[in-house]
Amino acid sequence: MEKLASGKHKSAFPAPIYRDTVLAPVFVNAKRFYLECLLEIQYAHTLMLGRQGIMKRDEVTQCLSALNALDLEKIRSATYDGSFEDLYFLMERELAAICGYENAGKMHTARSRNDIDLTMYRMVLRDRLASMMKRVLELRAVLVEIAWEQRASLMPAYTHNQPAQPTTIGHYLMAIIECFERDFERLNAAMPRVNRCPMGACAITTTGFAIDRCYTARMLGFDGLQVNSYGAIAAVDYLAESCSVLATCMLNLGRFTQDMMQWSSVEFGYLRLSDGYVQISSIMPQKRNPVPLEHVRILASKALAQSQAVVSCLHNTPFTDMNDAEDDLQPMAYAAFDDAARSLRLLAGALEEADFNTKRMAACADANFLTVTELADTLVRSTGMSFRTAHEIVSKAVKDLRGSYDAASMAARVEEILAEQYPHLPMPQGDLLLRSLRADHFVAVRKIEGGPAPEALEPEIKRARKLVIADQQRLQTHLDRFENAREQLRKETRLLLVPGDLS
Repeated sequence: MEKLASGKHKSAFPAPIYRDTVLAPVFVNAKRFYLECLLEIQYAHTLMLGRQGIMKRDEVTQCLSALNALDLEKIRSATYDGSFEDLYFLMERELAAICGYENAGKMHTARSRNDIDLTMYRMVLRDRLASMMKRVLELRAVLVEIAWEQRASLMPAYTHNQPAQPTTIGHYLMAIIECFERDFERLNAAMPRVNRCPMGACAITTTGFAIDRCYTARMLGFDGLQVNSYGAIAAVDYLAESCSVLATCMLNLGRFTQDMMQWSSVEFGYLRLSDGYVQISSIMPQKRNPVPLEHVRILASKALAQSQAVVSCLHNTPFTDMNDAEDDLQPMAYAAFDDAARSLRLLAGALEEADFNTKRMAACADANFLTVTELADTLVRSTGMSFRTAHEIVSKAVKDLRGSYDAASMAARVEEILAEQYPHLPMPQGDLLLRSLRADHFVAVRKIEGGPAPEALEPEIKRARKLVIADQQRLQTHLDRFENAREQLRKETRLLLVPGDLS
């Protein structure tokens, strides 16, 4: 054994520090995330080698029987001791003990840990994408029903964090729902790019064996191949795109949650969580802390930050096989998706049981000059003046009231200004100006597409409800593909081991 200048001997593989800082933690993660995926790849690849005549039938059946006989609990409970490099080599060692070294070794014909790893990463990530799609749908379903129930409930709309104009809770929630509809679209669009199979790329240039990459891809539930073998091993955009989509969803979720936090404050008093979703103070008896919303917010922030960190770690890495995108990075992406799914589920549960203080919200919608845009619009309609002139008149009236809003006083002051400065224009008749200052009237006249009036809003909520059902089917299509592939894998294995078994 070679000695260092210090007199110490150079380490044999694995060096203790390398073992403790890299190989052991990576092994723990591999058991957690990849054991089932690796097993499916073993079955699919072995079946393919047999179909192509690369392995003999008896060799294939011995290997499939060995896969069936693996003690997975033993593998899950194994600790890293340096006698094997990683999970793959541990499994190969266990298989060799069952079916023999040569047979186990033949299973590795025409593949590499490179294409195996990239295939596993994509299989785990596609499951995370599907889980996110499910949680987004659950939240959308809750929000759609609340939007319908509160479609006519008045509330202030805000700009620059200040009350701006009257709208309805349903109108506000539809804006949020549309964000999550787009998030679902982005997740769904990412799925077919993630769900492409690298198997057969081998180390990076494929193989001289006549393998059938498409068969392996089908058996593993992929939409198709990641065709170019160099890109199948080196490209990381499948991961970057997924994390970017996730980050956008968490950005939307965080902004919505921030509003719900504000609405839950005593000063706002718009939202009250049910007792099951509040925590009390250990010292202050009166406190009803909306702690779940705080957890939603931090989980969403964690998921966003982890997603951005994944993309940052991939930046300026070489276009090749490299560990930067593998063992230590992949779990951070999974953690981001898992935190995101938790946050969505938690918010859906909290809001499903929450109550809105519609009386207070309606009162706020009718206060603080929020309706005066419609007053200016009414002047335009009734007198023919330009909107700019109407804006100036209403603005002067607002200033004259010195922050003390009263609808009757506001209408009267506008009439005075009209009489004083615009005697040549027709005076609005009856209670036209006073009626224009009602919040319910403000909402009712905004009937164009995207507006809060019932004629505009109700069809949109119904559309959103139907889209939830349609998107549930889109998600189910992905899940069925994965499950059907697993069933086909099991079936073809049984047919080889028990000829004639069609069960």
